Amino acid sequence: MFDPSSHLLLTGGTGFFGVALLRHLKTWGRRAPRVTVLSRNPERFQVLYPDLARSVDWVCGDVLEPKSLPYLKRFSHVLHAATDSTAGPQLTPLERYTQIVEGTRNVLELACSVGASRFLLTSSGGVYGTQPSWMDKIQEDYLGMPDPLNAVHVYGVAKRTAEHLCVLYQQRSGLETVIARCFAFVGDDLPLNVHFAIGNFIRDALSGQDVVVSGNGLSIRSYMYQEDLAHWLLTLLFQGRAGHAYNVGSDEAISIGELAHLIRDLISPNLSVQVRGAMDPWNGRHVYVPCIDKARNELGLTLRHDLAQSIRKTVLGLRTRLISSDQRQPEN
Repeated sequence: MFDPSSHLLLTGGTGFFGVALLRHLKTWGRRAPRVTVLSRNPERFQVLYPDLARSVDWVCGDVLEPKSLPYLKRFSHVLHAATDSTAGPQLTPLERYTQIVEGTRNVLELACSVGASRFLLTSSGGVYGTQPSWMDKIQEDYLGMPDPLNAVHVYGVAKRTAEHLCVLYQQRSGLETVIARCFAFVGDDLPLNVHFAIGNFIRDALSGQDVVVSGNGLSIRSYMYQEDLAHWLLTLLFQGRAGHAYNVGSDEAISIGELAHLIRDLISPNLSVQVRGAMDPWNGRHVYVPCIDKARNELGLTLRHDLAQSIRKTVLGLRTRLISSDQRQPEN
């Protein structure tokens, strides 16, 4: 399935997706393709993740600066994951749109110029817009989309535009483009202090604080473990049907309130769960769960970790790295 002679260019290799991919590729040993990572700050990553950094080649560059991109190298595959969802709140809507759309176009131009045959875009389930309340799981052929007249929806609208760019470049140049519509994830590389509810809950429980749900806890989500995420993305890159989109995530639905209690039970059963939003069943029940039958049926992809296993592995990884970090601290 994977050709060890391949040369993969990975953009966004220092974000959550990138770290998950590099960890997964490292387990392949000699079967892994050659990997080059494009990053604006390779030195910072090399300090934080020295073992991962040593296993790949590096190019210092920015997807928004075409002159900084590695046009003099040759790549067989490109995996574009350079849009960092954790940085979204720090950008204006126009900056975020530019980052996603212009960044994708620049990397597509690069892929065509350096001889790549395959291109994977990490898109988002946000391209569907609000999931209808009657729809338990959203399929790839659902043609809903975010309201383009509302700046709040810039992320989903920009991702939808980036997907269309992929199809246009495929039509023009023959570059085989595949879309990964990514949903929600968990893993020990997920930031715990940003806007991800599952990371916040794990942080609370590990610190011995009560687990706090800021909303009403009624919204429905699902979470894929980062190891499964990496395996699915690489499978889509090498085997996904060109010109097609695939949902990437778990179809194991759970309410945010139930998630908070599950994390409390698995990590610190003596803690309390505080739900601070009004418990109005008609206000705030937002569903965001993918149907993943297409990836299952076409590519044989499965979820190797259920939610409880994913949380346990996340906590184990976090604790192991905390111990390792403490052991590396110099004595005073």
